[in-house]
Amino acid sequence: MSIVRGDEVAFVESRQGQFQSQRKTLSRIAGAANLHCSLYEVEPGKTAFPFHAHHVTEEAIYVLAGCGRLRLGIEEHALAPGDYVALPPGAQHAHQLVCEGPDVLRYLCFAGGAHADVVEYPDSDKIGVLVGNDSAERTLQAFFRASEQVPYFDGEDGADT
Repeated sequence: MSIVRGDEVAFVESRQGQFQSQRKTLSRIAGAANLHCSLYEVEPGKTAFPFHAHHVTEEAIYVLAGCGRLRLGIEEHALAPGDYVALPPGAQHAHQLVCEGPDVLRYLCFAGGAHADVVEYPDSDKIGVLVGNDSAERTLQAFFRASEQVPYFDGEDGADT
């Protein structure tokens, strides 16, 4: 068992237009194998990730400070400190959390179980294939347009064309 002192872990910043966050990956440093936890801070009007759905990994969010708007499927929900959201795998649980209000949104994001995932991005027609616990340990990360699918045997030697 390892104890991680939050003030000893540096935030890693990510910025790309409206997608902006600071993240502390806590569980990997503590030696966790199957439960992942990160602390996120998101500035007002920004979001950490595009609208997405995991098809293998289960996630959960616990809001510590600030206010957010959770886009969950076709619905939107206001979130405030103390709110907890379970996000099971599946397209019906596609989600995105946007910081609303004047203060930074601070939340814990938990992910469990999977060391590989398929992530769907409905707004941009993308599919992501991810192998590895987090971006620092990924052995495969690839993104494709769902509309550009090819047949299973496409490009294989010996396949009839």
